[in-house]
Amino acid sequence: MLNPALDPAAVDPAAAEPSPSTSAEKQKFAKTRFVANAGLAAGATYQWIVKPYREGKFKKGAKGRTFALIKAGLAGAFAYNRLKAAVVNAKGDPLLSKAVAPLTAGIESLKGLGSKLRKGNATDADLSSLQDVITGVKSAGQSAGAPVTDKVPSLSQLGG
Repeated sequence: MLNPALDPAAVDPAAAEPSPSTSAEKQKFAKTRFVANAGLAAGATYQWIVKPYREGKFKKGAKGRTFALIKAGLAGAFAYNRLKAAVVNAKGDPLLSKAVAPLTAGIESLKGLGSKLRKGNATDADLSSLQDVITGVKSAGQSAGAPVTDKVPSLSQLGG
């Protein structure tokens, strides 16, 4: 049996576990995760909210309106979730965290958007606010050397 005084795991259990990565790797992965999460949020927003909205699928009497609203509601909740994750990821990179910090209030303002969309209560202002936040996140990523491109999630990804 090992002497507990000589076993670092006995004194500090975390000491026995390998370090997940160096600080430079953490920053690199932070940017990668940020780009992935922000890209999914942007893609979901465009594919399931902006595009159908522009096509008039949310208007009363439009064919497929109910299904379009349900998808938009799921996409709104999904985008909010991915944007929140992107902000957490951004904290791992000093430049990215400074660029994204001013956007956190805008992201928080989107919290109820999913249910508004599902119920058909979203307004032009809500959609404009969503687009402004997505554009801001993309710009913040670009300025920090982490360009964000839209990545459309599948319907199964929206449902979680």
